[in-house]
Amino acid sequence: MAERTRQRTLITTLTSQERLSDRVAHALRAALISGELRPGEVHSAPGLAARFGVSATPVREAMLELAREGLVEPVRNKGFRITEVSERDLDQYAELRALIEVPTIGAVTASADRRRLEELRPVAEEIVTRAREHDLIGYLDADRRFHLSLLALSGNDRLVETVGDLRKHSRLYGLTALDERGLLVPSAEEHIELLDLMLAGDAAAAEACMARHLGHVRSLWARSRQETGPGRR
Repeated sequence: MAERTRQRTLITTLTSQERLSDRVAHALRAALISGELRPGEVHSAPGLAARFGVSATPVREAMLELAREGLVEPVRNKGFRITEVSERDLDQYAELRALIEVPTIGAVTASADRRRLEELRPVAEEIVTRAREHDLIGYLDADRRFHLSLLALSGNDRLVETVGDLRKHSRLYGLTALDERGLLVPSAEEHIELLDLMLAGDAAAAEACMARHLGHVRSLWARSRQETGPGRR
């Protein structure tokens, strides 16, 4: 009986710890998106723990999760550095995404079951809702799910994995600035436009919409970085 009680207590503790590290990771992502944590800065787990009012363990776990996402990188004996991405890097990532995603969208439009496409409408609408609610974390999550789910209809798992990695490396900076200028909602609405074209079976128009959307997003982010300055990418 004592052993069972000990096991239940351990499970409860671990579950609680996991939830705490998830909350810390969520808060860290928000700080990265807003520019509160800036590229190139090095932060220690104890320092961030004091900032969040928690122990260092959940912070360290959260930072390791962000490292797997490419948002930070470990620095020996110091902590974690917020990764930097140059304009050249972003251009190359955007070019790769266009080379992969645009023709794939055309192929999916021609071959996918319309019912499976329609199942993605709630996600496309969620992107717009999140943008209107200024929920930046929710916006990015819905955007990721929509794009990767569309690509998954191609049946190529490695393609989806590759684009997922490109998205992590080319994460969007200056989201707060775009939101404040009212540019996020029009970009979000392009997802519904894309889905409608795919449902209509117009592969050429869907490809053109996808190319325009990726180029639009890249230009918006470039403009945002110029306006916010190098310190708040």
